[in-house]
Amino acid sequence: MAAPSQPQQATYDAIVIGAGIQGSFTAYHLAQRRRDTLLLEQFILPHSRGSSHGQSRITRSAYPRAPYARMMPDSFHLWQRLETEAGTSLYRRTGLVVLGPAGDPELEGCRRSLGTDQVLDATVLAQRFPGLRLHAGEVAVWDGTGGVLFADRALRAVQDVFRRHGGTLRDGEKVLRIEPGAVLTVTTTAGVYRAPRLIIAAGAWTGALVAPLGLRLPLQPLRINVCYWREKEPGSPSVGRASPCFMALGLSRAPHGVYGLPALEYPGLVKVCYHHGSPTDPEERDQLPLGTPHPDVALLSSFISSYLPGLEPRPAVVETCLYTNTPDEDFILDRHPKFSNIIIGAGFSGHGFKLAPVVGKLLCELSLGEEPSHSMAPFTITRFPGVLQAAL
Repeated sequence: MAAPSQPQQATYDAIVIGAGIQGSFTAYHLAQRRRDTLLLEQFILPHSRGSSHGQSRITRSAYPRAPYARMMPDSFHLWQRLETEAGTSLYRRTGLVVLGPAGDPELEGCRRSLGTDQVLDATVLAQRFPGLRLHAGEVAVWDGTGGVLFADRALRAVQDVFRRHGGTLRDGEKVLRIEPGAVLTVTTTAGVYRAPRLIIAAGAWTGALVAPLGLRLPLQPLRINVCYWREKEPGSPSVGRASPCFMALGLSRAPHGVYGLPALEYPGLVKVCYHHGSPTDPEERDQLPLGTPHPDVALLSSFISSYLPGLEPRPAVVETCLYTNTPDEDFILDRHPKFSNIIIGAGFSGHGFKLAPVVGKLLCELSLGEEPSHSMAPFTITRFPGVLQAAL
C-alpha cells in the first residue's frame, strides 16, 4: 500500500483524508455507492499515531445524550453488515455496567436511553459481578447490548472491503495543500489528486489541515494513558473474561469518567482508563520527559482499590492514545461554511469509534448532497462562534 516514488496524478469522484476508523468508513460508504474514492493516510499502515489503533473499544446502547442513543441501533446494524462482508467477528457481547451516584444526570440519561429499568443495587451487582463494588448512595445500570469491538481487526476489515469495492487506499502520503474549487486539488508528498468532493477526517491533525481553508476549529488533542491492570487471581471470573465492560460516571474523584474492559488483549490484564488526558501536539505526543507526573494514573489506582478489589492497584502496562476533543465533547459533522464540497468530521472526543459506521454514512451523505439519515443539528460547525476566519 505504500506510495510508489513516482508522483501520482489522478481524478476521483471523492477524496477522503485520514484512514482512521471514521475516514475509512466514509470511504467505505462512498465505494459502496460506486463512487471512485481515494483514501489518503499520512502514515504507513498500520500505525499507532492516531486514535484508531489498539485491540479493543467499548460499544453500547446506553448513552447519556439522546442523539447518540438514537444513532446506536443503526451503528450495531452496520457493524454486523461489515462482519458479514469481511467474514470475520468484530464484536464480543459482554454486557456493560454503568455505575455512579443515584440520580446522577448522566447515569439517568443512560437509563432512559435503554428504555428499560435495568437498575442493579449493590447486593445484586455483587452477586452477578463480584469484581465490581458499589458504595453507599451508588447504583448500577445494566446494558445487555454492551461489549467489545475488536478495533484493529475492524479497521483492517473496513479498509479491505473498501478496496474490494474498487476504492484506492494510499498510505505514507502527507497532505501538503488543499485548493478549493468546483473541482478540488489535493497535493501530497507523492502526488496531486482532484475530485469534486473532499472529506477531511484526519483526527488530531484536522485543525492544521483546515486552518489554511479559513477555519479555526476549537479542537484540542489530548494524550491519553491507556492502562492495563493485573488480576490478583489470573483468569478469575470476577475480573476475567466473564466480566462485563463498565463505565463510572458522576464520581467526584473522577469527574471525566472511568471505563474498563475485561482481560481480552493481554492475558490476565484488565483495561481500565480515565476518560481524559493532557493537552498535546499530535506530532510530539510520545516525547514526554522522564519523570513526567501522571495524575490520571494515580486517580485510577485509587479508583481500582475502591471499586475493583480483584486488581492490583498499580498498572502493569501503560500505552498512549489520542483524543481530539471539542469544548462540548460532541462531534463536528458538517460542510465547510464557505466551501460546501468540503466536508469535515472531527472532534470525536474519545467516544466515536463505536459510532464510526454511522458517522461514515453521514459524511458520505453530506458529500453527495443527500438528506442525512440522522439529525445533524448537534454537530454543526457554527455552534462554535468565530470559527470562520479571513478568506484565503
